[in-house]
Amino acid sequence: MPRPDPVPRSTVEQKLRLKRALRLLGCFSAVIAAIAVLLVARGQKGLHLHMLVATAFGIGLTVFIGGALMLLIFYSAASGHDETAAHYNPED
Repeated sequence: MPRPDPVPRSTVEQKLRLKRALRLLGCFSAVIAAIAVLLVARGQKGLHLHMLVATAFGIGLTVFIGGALMLLIFYSAASGHDETAAHYNPED
């Protein structure tokens, strides 16, 4: 009978580092979105509020989601989940 692998546990310190990194990423994406809105507003003579809001949300969310996915890759590697999955033996 195969024995189940133990579930790797993440430490409290890793979770705090992830939360801090997500907060910094949120601030970074807000700054990038503000820069994008300024660049769009600078280039247009007739400003439309809908265009500026769409630019802010589009750029901000794109930067945040891309950064969050990269953070999750590093969090997963540091927590040990990848190491457990790498030692798969189909005979067990």
